[in-house]
Amino acid sequence: MLKRANRVVTGDDFRTTVRKGRRVATPHALIYIARTDAATPTRLGFIVSKAVGNAVTRNLVTRRLRSIGHEVVLARPTGSDFIVRALPGSQGVSWTTLQSEILDVLERSAG
Repeated sequence: MLKRANRVVTGDDFRTTVRKGRRVATPHALIYIARTDAATPTRLGFIVSKAVGNAVTRNLVTRRLRSIGHEVVLARPTGSDFIVRALPGSQGVSWTTLQSEILDVLERSAG
């Protein structure tokens, strides 16, 4: 579980990150990246719509994304907001595939 300081929780923060952040597409997710103050902690938010599957499937995908998000927070402790939107088909891929896609985006965005 991510700490509250590391979660995007308000609708305004979600909208701001999605609208003004840089969008990077992977085969199974869209990742929106917004730079923030270097003193603020990295925050993550997840969007998993009904297009991904039923409630059980969406919860599975969300748990996987949260686990990956924990690694993102450890790798980049300050200065960014990330919103991960799971795409239909993300429920059918392995955890390692999803993890490698998101961590690759993180490495590319560091530059």
